[in-house]
Amino acid sequence: MDADETEPGSAAEADRRLLRARRTREALATAAVDLILERGLAATTVEAIAGRADVTRRTFSRYFTGKEDAALGFVRDDGERINAALRVRPADEPPLLAYRRAVAAWLADRDAPAAHLRPRMRRLVGLLDREPTLFAAYERIRVDAQDESVRIVAERLGARGPEDLRPAVVVEAAAGVLTAALRAWARSPDDVGGTGLADLVERAYGALTRETASAAAHSTAEETRTTDL
Repeated sequence: MDADETEPGSAAEADRRLLRARRTREALATAAVDLILERGLAATTVEAIAGRADVTRRTFSRYFTGKEDAALGFVRDDGERINAALRVRPADEPPLLAYRRAVAAWLADRDAPAAHLRPRMRRLVGLLDREPTLFAAYERIRVDAQDESVRIVAERLGARGPEDLRPAVVVEAAAGVLTAALRAWARSPDDVGGTGLADLVERAYGALTRETASAAAHSTAEETRTTDL
């Protein structure tokens, strides 16, 4: 057997299929971003995206539910990678810190760059406020990723059912910080190449930590005064 031949059903063949699928998905996502920014969302069709990626309409449907979903494919990938990093954080780390460090690991990974480092992604993120259907797709992706984050944090905390609000509160706060930083980055045209997002994220998490500490100190002081009366 030649070196580049593989047995049907072998691990090598499975790896090749996965690689082909990944490349097809990336080609479709790139085509969707490019066409939407070139023509506008309304003028971009699924057929045009499939044609730009040199695949059939049927192939498109194997990967994405619509043009908005395709354009935000890299964003969905980011959510999955953040959750993967969160799963392997040390068990003794407080969940909020674990999420923060998972985000930092995702941003620092140069082998698989985050979506915001891809060409034209800033312009796409900027469209969210002007295109309701694109924003709705973004929200679905965000909610899916955060739901998985809540499950991961719940396991870390040993949470007992939905009445334990700690996992949801932690994730809403941590993910909200990331969203705020991302949108601030999208409004900062001077940040060529997206390198400033990591700094914005750290500043945003720092602000959350300080505000939380301040609120806790204020609450403790009020309780002390009440007790002394």
